Amino acid sequence: MTNALISVEQLASSMDDGSVVVVDCTFTMPGARPNAAELYAQRHIPGARFFDLDAIADHSSDLPHMLPPAPVFERAVGAMGISNATDVVIYDTPGMMSAGRGWWTFRAMGHDRVRVLDGGLKAWMAAGKAVTAEVPSAAPALFRASPRTRLVKSKAQMMENISTRAEQVIDARSGARFRAEVAELRAGLRSGHIPGSLNLPFDRLSDPETGRMKSTAELTQLFRAAGLEADKPVVTTCGSGVTAGALYFALYLIGRTDTALYDGSWTEWGVPGDTPVEPSVSP
Repeated sequence: MTNALISVEQLASSMDDGSVVVVDCTFTMPGARPNAAELYAQRHIPGARFFDLDAIADHSSDLPHMLPPAPVFERAVGAMGISNATDVVIYDTPGMMSAGRGWWTFRAMGHDRVRVLDGGLKAWMAAGKAVTAEVPSAAPALFRASPRTRLVKSKAQMMENISTRAEQVIDARSGARFRAEVAELRAGLRSGHIPGSLNLPFDRLSDPETGRMKSTAELTQLFRAAGLEADKPVVTTCGSGVTAGALYFALYLIGRTDTALYDGSWTEWGVPGDTPVEPSVSP
């Protein structure tokens, strides 16, 4: 699987011969209706399994949808019929909001046979492809994870980076949230950003009409305009680690492999305490 993106037509052809497992990784904010599970129940690509980011997570943490321990991931994807030899295609409803997080999760667990459907369910339906409400059954498979810890950053590592500035940090939240012009979505969090970080809102990575990813040339220019240097490692972050996956995925598309994702993101960093914030604004 040399290309991390797959088109609607390519996926449709692959589904005809049964060579892939399709995974719906749609995510919605807490309290949203319909939520991700309800959207999946209403309609999804035929045969698609639902990957619940909140359920397939580290439940020992009080932070939402943190990267799951290897055994949790193994059981979940094994129940979906995914083995280490399975080709996986991930999508979300709008095109590129949470699919990147799902893609990164598989990669962080050592599975490289994973791609993202370009444009997601939006592009699939725009092409006149069928959708269904039928939940597929899957024969269980054996999956063995090989976690790649280098792809994940902790709060302690991010705190150390404040001093060393060894890695660039780029934030996928909106400019207004990044600049502390609006209150955070989750109650009790400070507004602002990690000192020294850059900002590239995730929704600028794809076409708003089609949901499809912008070209590699356009993505390269977006990162350059945001101030990202080409020869310095990068850590992506966001509100809770979901849309940081979109930045991570886009960086992969333009050939960057010196990247990691801050899993706790602003939900962890923005809590009043010992983490420095720019600009300094109280919740």
